[in-house]
Amino acid sequence: MSDAAAFRFMLRDSTPGDLDAVAGIYAHHVRFGLGSFEETPPSVEEIGRRREAVLALSLPFLVAVSDGRVVGYAYAGLYRTRSAYRYTLEDSIYVAPDAARHGIGRALLTRLIERCAALNYRQIVAVIGDSDNTASIRLHETLGFVRIGVLPAIGFKHGRWVGSVLMQRPLGAGAATLPKSEAESA
Repeated sequence: MSDAAAFRFMLRDSTPGDLDAVAGIYAHHVRFGLGSFEETPPSVEEIGRRREAVLALSLPFLVAVSDGRVVGYAYAGLYRTRSAYRYTLEDSIYVAPDAARHGIGRALLTRLIERCAALNYRQIVAVIGDSDNTASIRLHETLGFVRIGVLPAIGFKHGRWVGSVLMQRPLGAGAATLPKSEAESA
């Protein structure tokens, strides 16, 4: 049996009780990684505000749980707030360092894509911090994202310049048809 198969976890919608764990996972990535360009970990209260903002838009905020412990999370947010971007989302995924490489990120992103497509969104974008983050880039590629650009040296963190990779994937019919609400008004 592979390590990934031996590591059991389940996905569910997040609850307020998950905030400490979510904040802890994110704090690790802020402090030691390049996946986030924040340099100071936000408080649990701030993570709660961010979660509520996602939920206020009826967007998914998911957690992966193993043995009663949150080991990863993912959510979708608006890509940009200008109205022309109203059918485009951006994904965020973070996994606890001791739970990496067990299929958690893939399961979270797969579910996130399904949920976002069901909400009539048409595109999802990944802005991957650190253009050398091959694990995240590969994960997104395996789930249908295409690299659409690189922003070299766009951030400065941990004493060095860091790039970002932009990736995009259609949701549902993508750009092949008008979204339902737009087709009805046409």
